[in-house]
Amino acid sequence: MQMKFRTADTSPEKIFPSPGQIRLIALDLDGTLLTSDKRLTQRNREALSAAAAAGIEIVPATGRFYSGMPEDVRALDHVRYCILINGALVIDSITGEKIYTAEIDTQDALAFFEYLDDLPVIYDCYIDSWGYMTGSMQEKAGEYISNIHSLKMVRELRKPVPELKRYILEGGYRPQKLQLFTRNDVPYRDYLLHELAERFPDFSVTSSLPNNIEVNSSAADKGLALKALADHLGISRSGLMAFGDSLNDIPMLRAAAWGVAMGNAHPAATEAAVLQTASCDEDGVAVIVEELLKIV
Repeated sequence: MQMKFRTADTSPEKIFPSPGQIRLIALDLDGTLLTSDKRLTQRNREALSAAAAAGIEIVPATGRFYSGMPEDVRALDHVRYCILINGALVIDSITGEKIYTAEIDTQDALAFFEYLDDLPVIYDCYIDSWGYMTGSMQEKAGEYISNIHSLKMVRELRKPVPELKRYILEGGYRPQKLQLFTRNDVPYRDYLLHELAERFPDFSVTSSLPNNIEVNSSAADKGLALKALADHLGISRSGLMAFGDSLNDIPMLRAAAWGVAMGNAHPAATEAAVLQTASCDEDGVAVIVEELLKIV
């Protein structure tokens, strides 16, 4: 599958960026820049390097925290700015400056987890850019998460604590993200997406996997974070391109003038995009970036 347009006028000169127009490319990682087995391919790496050489900012935009991003991504010498934790944090990775933050109130987080205690789910949260999880839930994560890469992250990037709610309360922490997993049950996940959004209207409720739900402050989504970073850098919406595949990418795909959905994207993400490219396992990011650089 190659690039295709999703606008009424399909003439390339009308619906593909003009030379030099794109100044920032925001990239979701899992299911987008990374392959389904979490690799950064050489073709994608070279395409991004060429874009950076042309003066384009390359910005990872992920639900992960910074140290949870693959080393291959963190090691890219042209990556300076990062949109993290679904937009709860935007950082300058060189200076350490926090450009944008949006956290969840302690009591709101506790109320959310208390509601989850009556549901057949396990849950965790991010605090100060690291993951925390009740130890007993982490031990049974394999019963809920069948994807070996997702399971590996939950086991390696979460600090087990005796009881997560008590840990949050005693520390007075304001989590950056709350997350839950169902038992590989997409219909139940979809039911909970609606139920939790209705019950907790002050939260941004979304998903990046078939069996997870990610909850942030309503002031945190990838679209708001992208806008904050663009304002910080003095870049207009017309200079923004964004790639994504999941529900949590939709605000970013809409915030950028040039939203690109992967070939493996959720239908709602595809609908939010202007362009559609090949899948994450077919170097879909490079397909678009190479075409862009041909006319820059």
